[in-house]
Amino acid sequence: MNIALINPYELGRQPFGLAEPATLLQQAGHQVRCCDLSVQKLDSALDAGTELVAIYIAMHTATRIAVEALPKIRRLAPQAQLCVYGLYAPMNEELFRALGVPHCIGGEYENALIELAQGLTQGTADAGAVPCVRLEKTAFVTPDRSMLPALERYASLVLPDGSRRTAGFAETTRGCKYFCRHCPIVPVYAGRFFVIPAEVVLQDIRNQVAAGAQHVSFGDPDFFNGPGHALRIVRALHAEFPTLTFDATIKIEHIVRYPDEIRELGANGCLFILSAVEAVDDEILALLDKGHTRADLHTALDVLRAAGVALAPTFVAFTPWTTLARYRTLLQEIAALGLVDAVAPVQLSIRLLIPAGSHILHIDRSDEIVGAFDPQILGHAWQHPDPRMDRLQQQVQALVMQAEGAGTSRQAIFRRVWQLAWEADGSPVPALELHGTGRAVPRLSENWYCCAEPTCEQLVSF
Repeated sequence: MNIALINPYELGRQPFGLAEPATLLQQAGHQVRCCDLSVQKLDSALDAGTELVAIYIAMHTATRIAVEALPKIRRLAPQAQLCVYGLYAPMNEELFRALGVPHCIGGEYENALIELAQGLTQGTADAGAVPCVRLEKTAFVTPDRSMLPALERYASLVLPDGSRRTAGFAETTRGCKYFCRHCPIVPVYAGRFFVIPAEVVLQDIRNQVAAGAQHVSFGDPDFFNGPGHALRIVRALHAEFPTLTFDATIKIEHIVRYPDEIRELGANGCLFILSAVEAVDDEILALLDKGHTRADLHTALDVLRAAGVALAPTFVAFTPWTTLARYRTLLQEIAALGLVDAVAPVQLSIRLLIPAGSHILHIDRSDEIVGAFDPQILGHAWQHPDPRMDRLQQQVQALVMQAEGAGTSRQAIFRRVWQLAWEADGSPVPALELHGTGRAVPRLSENWYCCAEPTCEQLVSF
């Protein structure tokens, strides 16, 4: 078949979720073209001869972009069968079927994509015959990334002195063994995770280093779902490429549990760890079933700083349980812990997203807060019982988008958010003291938009 795989958006990273299934489909005898809408136009991959278009939706923003891109996809490839695959396909299956997309595949999607292509070739494909969620093991292969744009066109590592390094992207596992209630992985993987063989990961990174990568961003939902597997890969990489640096995503709970392993990550080139802190209020953390407390955050920071590794925390700053006092406490804690420069300003504006099937819906009395699924926002609508909080969230989001677009520093943005938080009820704005750690923070050039809602026009142009 003539197949096009499309990635709407994945945080500005060169996606494994396009390159690896494309390689498998080619090995099965199909002609495959890839298109990454964050850096390419749809016209580059689609034409009247395209027979199957499979759209990779690994995150909320990608799903919104996919919905908006469908009309143009149909114009460019009018005869093509349409498919969505990736984490957000199962939870939005009803929506996409209503939009005329008959095939939705989530979980471990490679085998299902090959089966779909084979079924379409033989005329036996049935949209209802393939389970939407696939959780069988995949025979992973080293992806051929030559089908994708060069690494230089993607997000880069920004060092404290302002210099940049070309960044690659790799995955060592998929899924997650934890059940954080707000996490979109939970409804799909239900506590399971799958290991990508170490040699596949290592060869993928070798190829990216040969293509210019000086830093690798590991995209696992949690790098320490399998700490032994992660450390084997890190040790091998450091032995082969001593100057290669990396970052990874690790739960606060795991940072506290594995201090020796964290030190080893630092010794082998880890610059920073992204961690979903989400809140500093223990009641909210318990509602989200995060597995850590405010005190654990303090311990994790001590572990990381002793290892010479920076923390890049993410937050769900606005939830139905976030009062004005709790939001102010969040800001005070960020300042007191010396994390202002480590927090991407967009994190101060994140509003809880409740996708279809979310375990947030299992919280007692959530039906009093959460409304019906809204296809416009791809989630369940909710309003804060205190209207000031919804207004504040909108103000903070607008401020962050405008200020970041103007190149305003993180400290300056934080000071303005601080003011908004106290002005929300007319309270006097207290003095803000910023406590530095004496160490600037490296970061990726693309902000973490996993649960935020930037307009699609900000990210891509079809």
